[in-house]
Amino acid sequence: MAVYDPNNIFAKILLGELPAHKVYEDNDTLVFMDIMPRSDGHMLVIPKTPCRNVLDASPAQLAAVMATVQKIGRIAMQAFDAQGISIQQFNEAAGGQEVFHLHFHVLPRRDGDTVRPPGIMADPGVLQAHAEIMRKAVDAAA
Repeated sequence: MAVYDPNNIFAKILLGELPAHKVYEDNDTLVFMDIMPRSDGHMLVIPKTPCRNVLDASPAQLAAVMATVQKIGRIAMQAFDAQGISIQQFNEAAGGQEVFHLHFHVLPRRDGDTVRPPGIMADPGVLQAHAEIMRKAVDAAA
């Protein structure tokens, strides 16, 4: 298996070298808006420690990330008036992974909706508004 690249985009976000619309963080994880959202409120959950994907994650990294995925998923359902949540996770290029830092996609969904096609950048103002909706919902849930 390939090794972790400390220069990947998510590592740079963690270091503050690249911007992100942050939603939530704790000691072990960070949640931010996906810049190419497939649904309104599409977020990414990552560990704060180096980890390429599920295949090399420690049990502690997986436990921390999954706890945050569950917490954020529950809050996102209320914040975006969703009836469900899609959770996606990809491993290695052949498995669909594009950024080689462990991450889970959390997509609020409504009955009958379809996800947007991949690769379409969102308007930064929309991302900021969605991040603010989630931050307020996270604060209210605390």
